Amino acid sequence: MSSPILRGGNLVVTEQGIREGVRQAILPLWNTWYFLSLYAQRRGEFRTDSAHVLDRYVLAKTAALVDEVTAALDVHDIAGACEKVRDHAEVLTNWYVRRSRDRFWAGDADAVDTLHTVLEVTARVAAPLLPLTTEKMWQGLTGGRSVHLADWPAGGLLPHDDALVAAMDRVRQVASAALSLRKARGLRVRLPLARLTVAAADADALAPFADVLRDEVNVKEVVVGTDVSAYGRFEVTVNARACGPRLGGDTQKVIRAVKAGEWEQGADGTVTAGGITLLAGEFSERLVAADPEGTAALPGSTGLVVLDTTVTPELAAEGTARDVVRVVQQARRDAGLEVADRIALVLDAPLPVLDAVRTHQAFVAGEVLATEVAYAEVADGASGSVIAPDGTPATLRAAVTALPGA
Repeated sequence: MSSPILRGGNLVVTEQGIREGVRQAILPLWNTWYFLSLYAQRRGEFRTDSAHVLDRYVLAKTAALVDEVTAALDVHDIAGACEKVRDHAEVLTNWYVRRSRDRFWAGDADAVDTLHTVLEVTARVAAPLLPLTTEKMWQGLTGGRSVHLADWPAGGLLPHDDALVAAMDRVRQVASAALSLRKARGLRVRLPLARLTVAAADADALAPFADVLRDEVNVKEVVVGTDVSAYGRFEVTVNARACGPRLGGDTQKVIRAVKAGEWEQGADGTVTAGGITLLAGEFSERLVAADPEGTAALPGSTGLVVLDTTVTPELAAEGTARDVVRVVQQARRDAGLEVADRIALVLDAPLPVLDAVRTHQAFVAGEVLATEVAYAEVADGASGSVIAPDGTPATLRAAVTALPGA
């Protein structure tokens, strides 16, 4: 439905193209529905009254989806409607569900009902574009006969909250930029870092979501402010082809002034260089970081994200402990334990790894629900790779035993 053929173009059918359609649209929606069916302890209800900020966000985001897809289909913009659905599927899987997993594992009714509601509405909106996938999802969600016999969602079915959607979308942009910096420096996400600084004109809107950013990026502190100049500067480039017809011989004068840094920006967004004002389209500007190694620009050069990438011994030890949690959680799943089962845990690893766990034993035990933690040789248990505090790979062996009556 999103192919060029619907816009009068040519369509080359390739296996890679089909795989992309599956990856971008079908799997995200299907996996979200499968996740809900797997972890929900009951069939969800259609509810829009949850007070949790992530629930409010995804409901408002879905309300916007209804408006946008309706508007696109009303003017036969099939490709535009497909793009909106793909973007929404990304929000569902890589933000809402990922950030709400603990709530689902704990049986949180608000999370279950909110995701049920969002998927039910999304299935109706996407039904003309993904008729078979949405049919199976919708029948599983509602027990109804067919999504194609259901009414199109009304505009006021879900609550709108444009301010919350804009703020959380901005949080997602900041998190994406910070995680890109981590990846560029080879710093795994489980390794905690000291500080994330966000400098942008709309920083005040991000302040209420500092905890979300702290957890998502895995930093100890999030600092937000509006002083972009402390971490970077704006550079202007003159578009000679655009301004040439209007300025004529003054074009080179403007270019020289900009290169010399003799320009200023007006409140209306125009730029004046060499005494001549450039209009929109006659120049471009971008935000350049003072420290490119640890700084990234936000989309549209609207701000900067600064990540403190210094790894102290204390942070490295905590990162090792988080790696251990991952291995033990996998051992729990391999052993077929229930989410709430308490365990006795025995760990076997090189001494630096065990020392890191001892330092953070309360954290590890709490994360894996271990009431007993011992350090001894494990002959028959799960094993996995962790990163020792000195940055070298190490092997961890873990034995997990469900405690009676837990």
